[in-house]
Amino acid sequence: MNLRRLIPFFDDSVSTWSAEARLLHWLTFVWLCVGLIVLFSASYAVSDGRQLDGLYYFKRQLIWASVGLVFFQIIVNLPLRRILRFSHWFIFILLGLIVATLIPGLGKRTMGASRWIPLGPIPIQPSELIKPFLVLQSARLFSRWDKLNWRLIFAWLAVFCLIILGILAQPNLSTTALCGMTIWLIAFAAGLPYKYLGGTALGGVALAILSVSVKEYQRRRIMSFMNPWADPRGDGYQLIQSLLAVGSGGTLGSGFGFSQQKLLYLPIQDTDFIFSVFAEEFGFVGSMILLVMFACYGTLGLRVALKGTQPAHRLVAIGITILMVGQSLIHIAVATGALPTTGLPLPLFSYGGNSIISSLVSAALLIRVARESSEAEVLPLHRKTDKKVGTKS
Repeated sequence: MNLRRLIPFFDDSVSTWSAEARLLHWLTFVWLCVGLIVLFSASYAVSDGRQLDGLYYFKRQLIWASVGLVFFQIIVNLPLRRILRFSHWFIFILLGLIVATLIPGLGKRTMGASRWIPLGPIPIQPSELIKPFLVLQSARLFSRWDKLNWRLIFAWLAVFCLIILGILAQPNLSTTALCGMTIWLIAFAAGLPYKYLGGTALGGVALAILSVSVKEYQRRRIMSFMNPWADPRGDGYQLIQSLLAVGSGGTLGSGFGFSQQKLLYLPIQDTDFIFSVFAEEFGFVGSMILLVMFACYGTLGLRVALKGTQPAHRLVAIGITILMVGQSLIHIAVATGALPTTGLPLPLFSYGGNSIISSLVSAALLIRVARESSEAEVLPLHRKTDKKVGTKS
């Protein structure tokens, strides 16, 4: 591989891509750049207070973004069939790491949840990293559903269940729900029988209800979501401060860097509630522009899926679109009080190396599908031409 292709802005092959691939490519960079700018503002106060360096989180995010862009460039230039061929190995490795987070002494426990494995100074969050590979393996499985024997199908469904249960046990209900819904929607798009889809949906709802009934903090979150003012200094504090930030933005916002809620009033403002800081600083107009960007990204993703020439490619495009845009909308819904408080980051915005690498890998997979869909339309023309030339000679 040409080493210049590992640097996004020096990849001269971009000009030969399809329109959808080029648009997704540059829209991803716009998304990333806006996210880094917002993170700089959202994290400065808390970074200065905790690390005595206002740029501490921002500089680390730049490093992680650089690492993620290397993976991004490798994937957009790698045939998807090769990626699909090795996706199951990443599933098994990351499943093992998810199980390892539950072992005392191996998993790093923060805020009542054990979701990280410290690898020296680098914390690994396997539940974040596994998301794009879940899409790949789900697409690979459901695209060949009618061609596989039931033993293999049940084996992979059992692996998916282990992943879901492992993430739920950390506990991480929001990521569990997102992964479960993504797998289910990929299966739905693949045209699986409704009896299987219906039974799985009922099982997922039952599992969520069981988790909420067992975990007291999840019940408190739902109660505080319904009436945050009942406990404004306790369980309702996060949502109230988030609503104050969003409401304070008004029409045009307070201006970049001038959020008041980020000054240690709004909890977790650099990750779980980063949209609240964005809404306060850029207002209703800025928030609508961001939503339009997500809508454009989702539209392009679905267009790529419709143009896909292979079932697995179409399902990958659908799954990645659901992952990127769906997670973004859930994050915004939480920040605005439309859904109960969860711990889902905003892709390419929220602080965290695992999140930004996972998001860039996901975006690269969607672009790769877009590239191969356009190339597949050209290949038959060359073959026909070759045959005619051969006949004449």
